[in-house]
Amino acid sequence: MKKLYSNYLKTFKGLSREVWWLALVTLINRAGTMVLPFLSIYLTESLQFTIKDVGWVMSFFGLGSVAGSWIGGKLTDKIGSFKVMKISLFFTGIAFMLLQLATNFYQFCFGIFMVTLIADAFRPAMFVALSAYSKPENKTRSVTLIRLAINLGFSAGPAIGGLIITYISYNGLFWVDGVTCILATVLLSVVLHPKKAKVIDEVKVEDPHSIFSDKAFWVFFIAMVIFGVTFLQYFSSMPLYYKDIHVLTELQIGLLLGFNGLLIFVLEMPLIKWLEESKYSKEFLMLFGLFLTGLSFIVLNIFSWSGILVVGMFLMTIGEMIAFPFSNAFVMERAKRGKQGEYMAYYSIAFSIAHIFGHNSGLQMINSLGFDATWYIITGVSMVGILLLFVLMQMVQREKTN
Repeated sequence: MKKLYSNYLKTFKGLSREVWWLALVTLINRAGTMVLPFLSIYLTESLQFTIKDVGWVMSFFGLGSVAGSWIGGKLTDKIGSFKVMKISLFFTGIAFMLLQLATNFYQFCFGIFMVTLIADAFRPAMFVALSAYSKPENKTRSVTLIRLAINLGFSAGPAIGGLIITYISYNGLFWVDGVTCILATVLLSVVLHPKKAKVIDEVKVEDPHSIFSDKAFWVFFIAMVIFGVTFLQYFSSMPLYYKDIHVLTELQIGLLLGFNGLLIFVLEMPLIKWLEESKYSKEFLMLFGLFLTGLSFIVLNIFSWSGILVVGMFLMTIGEMIAFPFSNAFVMERAKRGKQGEYMAYYSIAFSIAHIFGHNSGLQMINSLGFDATWYIITGVSMVGILLLFVLMQMVQREKTN
């Protein structure tokens, strides 16, 4: 056991102090985003929205994410990552606290659009900062540490959120979300000020290639949209499935979602270090991650016992643990040929587009076809993404041989 613990700690060695501070800021920020996993339930039960209405709210969530990611990437290339992160975090806190005032469909669509627009400007800036604070050989593990912080916060968030809903109210979630974002802003300003932070790998391309001429990137981009559509079902459609089909309470749903974050906290860093040292390419690992995520849906239709929910969550978690860090590392590597902010923005936009179509399409299919048919369709969609990632493998291989 002592050796296992020692080996686990070794997987964190070599990461810069700035990366650790960025991870702590992200942890505080993500621990507060406990509204999101309960959003579909909040809208249907507290505001009496229909499932169709919830689908459209989620599309506005995605539209705000697209706009925010694009604006964040542009601003990062112009004014720098630190300023963008600080502005985004602070005003996200204000926006979350104001969102509880939205009570009808149109107000909530506008409110969620503004929240995600402001919040997702943070992502491309954070990834550019992360790249600058990481040695080239540590970039994948640095991304993994950030994801570890995100998921540690996310594992605590839903569980705490379930308790707040049970013993206080849904409104308490909005206040906690807002306050934690503002606390994250304060910490960022103190520990990661540009004058204090040590840049390790600042990339300046004198004659950057246009991202639009990078054909392999756009195959990857479409595959990531598909991965996002598949993955995001766990945060809109799946909570309704847990509640309506398996009759779980909000607290049980929060604990099941928290299991996802706990698994990532325990397993992801050792798993990524092991895979980095393996012979497998980033492209193959992304493909395998998407395969496991798609498999997590099909098993729900094969078995009816409630324990399969844990198995499905386990498969999805392993899939995302592999796909996210290596997809991010893939983009960081390719970003060295163009503008970093632009590359990281479009990487974020891939998942923002998935927010536009993924939540809405999943909820509309559930409303029209039921859960079983929806899970079959989502699995089929993931197979298309797997095919695209196979094509990407061939394209990258040809690039290396030319």
